[in-house]
Amino acid sequence: MSAVIQIENVDKWYNPAVQVLRNVSLTVSRGEVVVVCGPSGSGKSTLIKCVNALEPIQHGRIVVDGEDLGGKGVNLPRLRARVGMVFQHFELFPHMRVLDNLCLAQCKVLGRSRQEAESRALVLLDRVGLTAHAAKFPGQLSGGQQQRVAIARALAMDPVVMLFDEATSALDPEMVSEVLDVMVGLAQSGMTMMVVTHEMGFAGKVANRVVFMDQGEVVEDAPSKQFFEGAGSERARQFLSKILTY
Repeated sequence: MSAVIQIENVDKWYNPAVQVLRNVSLTVSRGEVVVVCGPSGSGKSTLIKCVNALEPIQHGRIVVDGEDLGGKGVNLPRLRARVGMVFQHFELFPHMRVLDNLCLAQCKVLGRSRQEAESRALVLLDRVGLTAHAAKFPGQLSGGQQQRVAIARALAMDPVVMLFDEATSALDPEMVSEVLDVMVGLAQSGMTMMVVTHEMGFAGKVANRVVFMDQGEVVEDAPSKQFFEGAGSERARQFLSKILTY
């Protein structure tokens, strides 16, 4: 399988005293689902933001769909159009209806006509179970519904990979499953995904690999079954013993 994401020896500092990523290397292949987990402050959310060039790196190399993010002349807006990103806090435009949220970037970035954009948007709203809410504003929806709109909006750009940064952590417990169901469906459809999450049930169900981070480093990178049945590092075993106890 060809690599969609290549992260090579990446270091990142927020200031000279705070290094948040330390010599991080990993690859995500086409069609693969990779879950990145670890304790708070381990660098996992920073890493996924670096993959979309939302955070700069000071050392190393990140290549997405064949394009070096640090290369001369790289077109970041065009690249981001091919890399879907779903954040913890939805990031929808509150003054625009759901349908308009899905159409805006299609028209502005991809150059689609309004008719083409609406057609694509309605297909995706149906996919996430929200066709009936197309004319509503985000504030009229539940948190789970808003996050499903955010996923549909990212998919509307026809991305080669989807990045999820703690997509369920801001949701009420009752709403988590409706978002995870959409993510599971995406994974089963063959979408390449890199997912930062504490939802270990999701990881065990659909992830091909689990990457465990601590203090800015990749401590373990293993097939999900192997990771959950017997993590190789003591630090990962400690993490799992706490997160899977209850």
